[in-house]
Amino acid sequence: MTSHQSLTVELGARSYDILVGTTVLAEAGRLMQPLLKSPRVVVVTDNHLAELHLARLERALGDAGLQHETITLPPGDASKSWDQLGALLDRLLEMKVERSTTLIALGGGVIGDLAGFAAAVTLRGLDFVQIPTSLLAQVDSSVGGKTGINSRHGKNLIGAFYQPRLVLADTSILTTLPRREMLAGYAEVVKYGLIQDAAFFAWLESHGADLIEGNRAALETAVLRSCACKAEVVAADEREGGRRALLNLGHTFGHALEAETGYGGELLHGEAVAVGMVMAFDLSVQRGHCPPEDADRLRRHLAAVGLPTGFADLSPRHWDAARLMEHMSRDKKVHKGTINFILARGIGDAYIEKDVGNDEVMALLTNAIDQSDQLAKENTAADMTSRATLGS
Repeated sequence: MTSHQSLTVELGARSYDILVGTTVLAEAGRLMQPLLKSPRVVVVTDNHLAELHLARLERALGDAGLQHETITLPPGDASKSWDQLGALLDRLLEMKVERSTTLIALGGGVIGDLAGFAAAVTLRGLDFVQIPTSLLAQVDSSVGGKTGINSRHGKNLIGAFYQPRLVLADTSILTTLPRREMLAGYAEVVKYGLIQDAAFFAWLESHGADLIEGNRAALETAVLRSCACKAEVVAADEREGGRRALLNLGHTFGHALEAETGYGGELLHGEAVAVGMVMAFDLSVQRGHCPPEDADRLRRHLAAVGLPTGFADLSPRHWDAARLMEHMSRDKKVHKGTINFILARGIGDAYIEKDVGNDEVMALLTNAIDQSDQLAKENTAADMTSRATLGS
């Protein structure tokens, strides 16, 4: 008996379903079979995820009579690169894939973005299926058709809008995630409450801790509500000409933080987004558009579950406001030299702001960095005093 819930991303002839449940990986072959142009599929995953989940997927594909091959890549955000894209494309062509071949992206956001982009450009377009294995990918990156890679100029600047044929979100997979990765994905869940669903944010304030601890009912609810929100926004604005930009709440600041740290393990995407959302709310307050208590409420909730809310919570390093501004100037949302921001009138009411002066952003960043530096000095002084007291 199938045990999953479904919703549809409505895009006319390119519409597709998102199936959410605890058995969809074990049933993956049967669930995707009606959509396949031929019984041949190629799984793209990384070495770590292959150890955790590939055998179960291969059994499901075999049970459905599907011919399957696998390409494994190195784990980590560094794989979203020209080198790894080129290696993946070469491998697909060596395997003599045909236009009827379907790619399966088994992984988090990195694998989904990379495999989706490869599907978009191989033989001018192969079908692909998303099987997201992280909370972040299940609630965000696997839905909506954004695919691509990073470059030295910034994150996700090279890519294509290319929709999957199906998304299979198995929430039982999430129990294998480290807490830090669960938290990083949770930041994107919070985002949906902030942009247009205040009631969902209130639900998260009550259930977020259980969700992060792996409560399956809470996880399924959060994945479904997040995907429903994104599906509705994508259906209305597939290529981010307007409303879809709301999904970037916190990302302009967050991407700048990621670029500064080199897209490595020092700062995960969701951690950067968490800090970025706080900055977006602080900028909204600074401009007089958002009640300060809403920004405080967001900060309290993120801190309560263990997410960073400012520079003081990040790895010690020298932060420079001008360098962060330079990173933001390369953001995809820059128009005629002006950075477009997603700001908020309050929790559940985000909007696109095209008239933010660079001096306003510099003032915000400088103040936040100065506060972090001052706190670090105070902590260092307190630590020295404590050691002196203990040694006397």
